[in-house]
Amino acid sequence: MPETRSGPSVFDLFAGFLMVGVCGFGGVLPWARRMIVEQRKWLTPAEFTDMLGLCQFLPGGNIMNVTIALGARFQGVAGAIAALFGLMAAPVAIVIALGVLYDRYADAPPVLRAFVALAAAAAGYLLASAWKIAAPLRRRPWAVAIAGCTVLVIAVMRLPLLFALPALAVTSTLLLWRVRG
Repeated sequence: MPETRSGPSVFDLFAGFLMVGVCGFGGVLPWARRMIVEQRKWLTPAEFTDMLGLCQFLPGGNIMNVTIALGARFQGVAGAIAALFGLMAAPVAIVIALGVLYDRYADAPPVLRAFVALAAAAAGYLLASAWKIAAPLRRRPWAVAIAGCTVLVIAVMRLPLLFALPALAVTSTLLLWRVRG
C-alpha cells in the first residue's frame, strides 16, 4: 500500500502550476514533472508516468489533462480549475506580448537565428525529458519493448496516431495481462 501523503491545497495547485507555466513556457511537461514529483512530492515517479499515460489518451494537450487530473485528484473541481488557470495564466500573457514583438521584428536576421537556436535547444530538452519520464519503465523489460515498438510504429513507420495508439494500447494491455497472468 502506498504511503499516505497530504494533498496540496487549491492555492498550492494554482501557485505550483503558475510557476510551471512561467518557467516551462513552450515545454511545460518536464517542469510539471519536476514540480509534481521531485520538488513537491505530490506523486511518485511511477504515479506521474501512469497519470501521464492515461492523460495521453484524452483529447487536448497532455499537460493540460495532467494538470486537470491532478487538481481534481486532490481538490475536486476547484483544484482542477485552479491548477489549469495557474498553468495557463502566464503563458497566455507571454504569448500575447511576444506576438506583438514578433509582428514588428520577424524579418530581422538576429530573430531568425534565435529561432533556429531555440528549435535545437527545445529538441535536446525534449529528449532529455523523455528519458527522465521513462525512468520508471526501465526496470520492466516488457514496458521497454512496448515503448520501442511505439517508437518504431510512430517515428519510423509513420503510422497515424489515430490508428497506432489504440492498437498499441490494446496489444500492450493484452501482452502484459498474459505475462502477469
